[in-house]
Amino acid sequence: MSHTVALVDYGAGNLKSVENALFAAGAEQVLVTSDPDVVAGAGRVLLPGVGAFGACMGSLAAIDGMVDALNDAVLKQGKPFLGICVGMQLMADRGEEMGSHQGLGWIEGVVKLIEPTDPVIKIPHMGWNDVIPAVAHPLIVPGEAYFLHSFAVTGVAPGHVLATTEHGAPLIAAIGRDNMIGAQFHPEKSQAYGLAFLKRFLEWQP
Repeated sequence: MSHTVALVDYGAGNLKSVENALFAAGAEQVLVTSDPDVVAGAGRVLLPGVGAFGACMGSLAAIDGMVDALNDAVLKQGKPFLGICVGMQLMADRGEEMGSHQGLGWIEGVVKLIEPTDPVIKIPHMGWNDVIPAVAHPLIVPGEAYFLHSFAVTGVAPGHVLATTEHGAPLIAAIGRDNMIGAQFHPEKSQAYGLAFLKRFLEWQP
């Protein structure tokens, strides 16, 4: 299943929109799945996410064997991985939304409430905003994408911050290392920019 994208279904993502966007970007086969064996056998893995960090991590961990399958596919087999929104946040060490919750621990960082210094800046960070590349990466180009989040990843090593955006202060818009990348923005809602981003992910050979 080298051309298959496993779109992980753990009850915490807008799966149909992401699936449609992947096909629009040129995906040959997308399997929406909660089966760890499908994740293990796919060529690429995408973890979406909408909701609270702890609840999402709990739902993911509640699927018997799923975290192990993700660790094997991404960390051991080196398959291209994309996390979207909370799916990106789960790549971090932990999240501090409604308590402290352990994440996947793939990239050093802590997910914290956005606290802008200017009181006129509203939370959540919602709508179109610039994606500003922080380092050279084949998937990240300048442009505008759609964001919707109240929490953001912090404390990430500079080399693992791929892009930032501005919302009262700089926020991390994308993280990654090796064969994995996370996008705080929603490519499935980001029109031409998002589809081009997904196309690059589908073609990526890290």
